[in-house]
Amino acid sequence: MQSEVQAVPVMTAQEVMDLIPNRYPICYIDAVEELVADQRIVAKKNVTINEQFFQGHFPDNPVMPGVLIIETLAQAASILILKSPQFYKKTAYLGAIHNARFRQMVRPGDVLTLTIEMEKVRANMGMVDAVATVAGQRVCTAKLVFFVAERQAKL
Repeated sequence: MQSEVQAVPVMTAQEVMDLIPNRYPICYIDAVEELVADQRIVAKKNVTINEQFFQGHFPDNPVMPGVLIIETLAQAASILILKSPQFYKKTAYLGAIHNARFRQMVRPGDVLTLTIEMEKVRANMGMVDAVATVAGQRVCTAKLVFFVAERQAKL
């Protein structure tokens, strides 16, 4: 019998929060498993029944809202973008969503695997190819456009 080896994350949830400004209840990245600077990231989101959005979407048939799948992809993309030396310590904002397709529902107990590949960067803007999967099956694909700005100081 072969034992399954767990991959050690290259970034923990705390390290993610040190990089991006998202916090509870809208910080969705649990770990980063792969990161190739300026090229690619693979991150994970553990979907649990105690997620706040399941109270209303839908109480008797819990399904993760598509807009939050896109948000989770955008957060993974932000990590990739902000790990780049030219954008470090800045903030990435979602500028556009192109060709978003939802292929199956995401439910409690699922683990979303988020794969983001950088397509292009020009000055403070760029585009990524984003794919969310559950158990190897695509659940969402999209092209995300981002722009990067200086981080706002705390008041």
